[in-house]
Amino acid sequence: MNKSWDFTMANYGAVWAFPAQLGLLLLFLMLGNILRRKIPLFRNCLIPSALLGGGVLLLVNFICKQCGFVLVDNRMMQVITYHCLAIGFAAMSLKTEKSTHKTNRAQVVEFGALQGGTYMLQAFVGLGITLLLFLFTQYGDNVISYICGLILPLAFGQGPGNALSWDINFTNTPATQFAGNGSFGLSLASIGFVVASVFGVLYINIHKKHSGLYIRRARPEKEFVDQTNPTGTEIPDNESVDKFSLQAGFVALAYALSFGFMYLLGRLSAFTNSIAWGFNFLWASLAAMLIRFVVKRLRKKQLMHREYINNYQMDRISGFAFDLMIVAGVAAIEINDIRRYILPIVILSLIGTVITYAYIRLVAKECFKGFEHEFFLMSFGTMTGTASNGMILMKEIDPGLQTPTSSLYILSNFPAMVMIAPLLLLLNFAGSSLTNAIIACAVFFTLWIVYTAFLFRRRIFKKRYQDQPQFVWTDGE
Repeated sequence: MNKSWDFTMANYGAVWAFPAQLGLLLLFLMLGNILRRKIPLFRNCLIPSALLGGGVLLLVNFICKQCGFVLVDNRMMQVITYHCLAIGFAAMSLKTEKSTHKTNRAQVVEFGALQGGTYMLQAFVGLGITLLLFLFTQYGDNVISYICGLILPLAFGQGPGNALSWDINFTNTPATQFAGNGSFGLSLASIGFVVASVFGVLYINIHKKHSGLYIRRARPEKEFVDQTNPTGTEIPDNESVDKFSLQAGFVALAYALSFGFMYLLGRLSAFTNSIAWGFNFLWASLAAMLIRFVVKRLRKKQLMHREYINNYQMDRISGFAFDLMIVAGVAAIEINDIRRYILPIVILSLIGTVITYAYIRLVAKECFKGFEHEFFLMSFGTMTGTASNGMILMKEIDPGLQTPTSSLYILSNFPAMVMIAPLLLLLNFAGSSLTNAIIACAVFFTLWIVYTAFLFRRRIFKKRYQDQPQFVWTDGE
């Protein structure tokens, strides 16, 4: 006999829990946007609305807990953060790569090398700091895990999703003696957003005042282009299926393929299982690239006559996913879980900010002459927050996107992924023992030296490399 059920509060967990938590995220995202618009400090510092909304939700939930009422389901918020990271990356990777500038191939690789070098710098410095803290505190009452510093490049460079994933992974690995429970990584990622916004704005104001930073004027308004069908070859909005539904379908297909790959990888061995699920965003990106390649081939062979993937709507999907990820990631922080890690969080945040700023600034001056300020803001915002932070900062001085910065970022995704791969592959190895963590730290340092030597090769080999490209801005650009 089948058991009947209904939609009342008796079945809250099955029927109403997810819509209620999703509604909380959207309501507080709207509240964050109101705060940003109405409070000049937040607006001038370019603090993301999602970060403000998540912070307010975290505070409200903390107050509710003191009154004996739990407003936020932390586990569900962590699940949303985990999945939104992959969904956002899948949507970004499905976009057709269209460069609006003639770009230098060397600078494309250099942009990738900069990202790889920054990750390696954050990794070996962060891991080195907590290795030292572990050695000095292991005989005390408050033992600091040796591995938690390795979350710095994940939190600053990739945001809440991956920081949460590997925080949980390290927490579930007994050898690490780590109990972040996701909150450590989410806290570092939240600080990264603040660093990107506040330091980016300070950089603009300081250089505008003391260095004569040039604010490029926007290009003259051209004929309106329908962003939902810019080429005129895409499916119209009045088809039997909504165009946005198809975009969501492509993203769902990419994530489904990545899930199948993770499942198969997880069945092979304990080692492959340990790396399968922590890189959901990577597998989703690769699956999306495969789909994009297949669609491109079908179009080329005239087996597909319309363009089904729309860049504008993919941007909307990734933007929505990342906004939810930030709000949920901040709201999922459990204050009690980070009390014992206040010291490493403060040290990692301060030193991580300084080294990231200094390294990107030096590389920008060395390799990207003519648009070093635009490049710095894009890179610093991306390597402490997200690509959205970097784009917002860069547009403050280049609203018309007249420098090749954004084009270089698009084209550098593949070389950056290749150069970051060693860090991702060594995460599980480093967490398996103290000795392995020391070995991994040495590997990160070596790779940082290699990437940096490549970036500064013109200065090292002056006679051999004398053809450094330089961007020159003109009115007709």
